[in-house]
Amino acid sequence: MHFVNAKGILTGSGGHYGMNLYRGCTHGCIYCDSRSACYQFSHPFEDVEVKQNAPELLEKALRSKRQRCMIGTGSMSDPYMHCEEKLNLTGRCLEIILKYGFGVAIQTKSDLILRDIDLLDEINRSAKCVVQMTLTTYDDDLCRILEPNVCNTKRRIEVLARIRDRGIPTIVWLTPILPFINDTAQNITAILDACVSAGVRGVIDFGMGLTLREGDREYYYAALDRHFPGLKQRYIQRYGNAYALPSPNAEALSMLFHGFCEAHGILSNPEDCFRFMGELPVRDRQMSIFDL
Repeated sequence: MHFVNAKGILTGSGGHYGMNLYRGCTHGCIYCDSRSACYQFSHPFEDVEVKQNAPELLEKALRSKRQRCMIGTGSMSDPYMHCEEKLNLTGRCLEIILKYGFGVAIQTKSDLILRDIDLLDEINRSAKCVVQMTLTTYDDDLCRILEPNVCNTKRRIEVLARIRDRGIPTIVWLTPILPFINDTAQNITAILDACVSAGVRGVIDFGMGLTLREGDREYYYAALDRHFPGLKQRYIQRYGNAYALPSPNAEALSMLFHGFCEAHGILSNPEDCFRFMGELPVRDRQMSIFDL
């Protein structure tokens, strides 16, 4: 990893903000879109760039904002990758979010988030917190291939249940669904059953498929050659260089997915999930010196 001083930390406007405290990742997921050339990485993806002044930038930004809102993090780089255990950059930023009365929607694959469960609980009680967890395969042997350097699916489900027990709402990202790999009714049903058991509020899917771009595609295909010999050629023949790669089973799996979620009262339209994550309830709070 290497350290930089960022010029700013919050992106967005109109009451919805996002932040990425790191650039790059060490989880090693074979399908990661953040590897795509369009993001213009000037360093190796695993050489994580640490925005060391992020807490100071965040505090300065939140101190000047009169309108409280939700702040999202984790869309580009997991806020709980391995270096976070030592650096505590995410933890420090959560403390600032709590201090100024903002909410947070945080996305991860890591059980390291449990380190900050008390902070997340406080944020949820004073404003709102939503924890998002990615689940792609119920098969832990397959999980070790697809997402080799982070905790497996069963552990993530345990994390979701622990967070549910604190009253913190959760959203699952059921994506990507990889053609000819995890695109089975058995896999989808097993994950959704686990979501019901863990009390998940919503599940996000974008059509039961995968997207590939320059940079991401090459990394993914190299992984197919290592772990699924012959499958790369099958992809090339079916999809060429397309950006969107829907599963051949996409229609049936989508029907299964939406029907299951409707039957169990789980949000399943991405728009509904994002609306829920973006809404910050109005709550009475005592005026502090930061409101003056």
